[in-house]
Amino acid sequence: MSDEEACRIDVWLWRARFFKTRGLAAEFVETGRLRLTRHGQETRLDKASRQVRVGDGLVFALGGRLIAIEVAELGERRGPPSEARLLYVEAEG
Repeated sequence: MSDEEACRIDVWLWRARFFKTRGLAAEFVETGRLRLTRHGQETRLDKASRQVRVGDGLVFALGGRLIAIEVAELGERRGPPSEARLLYVEAEG
């Protein structure tokens, strides 16, 4: 599997600027509070090394609000907030 097809969930959450550090993202994932939906199947992620792909749905609570998004791009780096917002779209419904 190439890097263009998938990305570690902790790296992606950090690039998308949901967490200030990759370590904080990894700790959050390992608490099991993140749900991933792929091809209609929902799973709870509990390892920071799990892969995320374009089209995956993610649901998690952060800062007192429920976040439901779809992965739009994997990203190449942790860029400015305007670039980070291009990595996901708000989920419908």
